[in-house]
Amino acid sequence: MSTRRVFLQFILTTPLALALPACDDSPKFTPLPQGTKVAALGDSLTFGYGVPNSQSYPTLLANKTGWHIINAGVNGDTTQNVLDRLTSVIDQNPKLILLGVGGNDVLRRVHPENTKNNLIQIIQALQAKQIAVILIAQPHLSASALFGKASDNPIYKEVADETGVPLFDKIWSKILSDDSLKSDQIHANGAGYAYFADELYKFLQQLGYVA
Repeated sequence: MSTRRVFLQFILTTPLALALPACDDSPKFTPLPQGTKVAALGDSLTFGYGVPNSQSYPTLLANKTGWHIINAGVNGDTTQNVLDRLTSVIDQNPKLILLGVGGNDVLRRVHPENTKNNLIQIIQALQAKQIAVILIAQPHLSASALFGKASDNPIYKEVADETGVPLFDKIWSKILSDDSLKSDQIHANGAGYAYFADELYKFLQQLGYVA
């Protein structure tokens, strides 16, 4: 029997489940119950610059999940600022950190390698304390940004790959590319923060953190 006929016979007689690679879409994490302490750690986009606290994304996400979400966003913070105050956040014993910082590094022309190293240090310090992390991508300055089309800073993908944490990407860039969702060039409005909270909630469901 020819090699070609043997191959065709194998294809026709082998069950599909064996012939195709396995595809596992099951959640990767255990759901966090209502009342779980979570910290949203970052800068003005986390703080909710330009809107009342009730419209910040941590408050909106807390309403959706039932988690106790600490808003640890500080206007103007860089990755170095977050690294410097990380111990105070760890001391509050959150089970999960939603980490979104780095935009101000770009505005202040911090070298990208310094930003990347700071993010890795933050994540590794949290992992050493058995605190789960989700990294949130933020836009960077580019030629397209000058024309209202923001895009993610590529360092977030690099950091996520190197540290093994989930990356929630593209949403801030989408919001800051849409005049109806932003209050200025670098901040969301109420509708933008609400959209972010909705999309992050869906992402948390996909990961399994929300049942």
